[in-house]
Amino acid sequence: QLQASGGGLVQAGDSLRLSCAASGRTANRYVMGWFRESLGKEREFVAVTTWSGAGTYYADSVKGRFTISRDNAKNTVFLQMNGLKPEDTAVYYCAARLNLYSDYDVSKRYDYWGQGTLVTVSS
Repeated sequence: QLQASGGGLVQAGDSLRLSCAASGRTANRYVMGWFRESLGKEREFVAVTTWSGAGTYYADSVKGRFTISRDNAKNTVFLQMNGLKPEDTAVYYCAARLNLYSDYDVSKRYDYWGQGTLVTVSS
């Protein structure tokens, strides 16, 4: 089970950190990703990290601004978002899958999803 939190209303240029708490004995062995869905658009990939945290991948639109990390001792994954832009406004979802393959940016390949947390960036 995944529980996302940390969303809110911020101004352009501000920062936010999202958290995703995972439950289960093997939760820290899962590949963890973040996706987002804005009004009228399909869910899109944001970032993903391997279970060790050694491998991370980002969407071009967030590269250099967002950082994904994880604390396996706490079964929690974070998404640090800096330099937020109005186009980052969306509901952000965390997701989990067992293995990392080249289709890490495909939402249908993830097995578990959190409930989403809303991020609103005003201009």
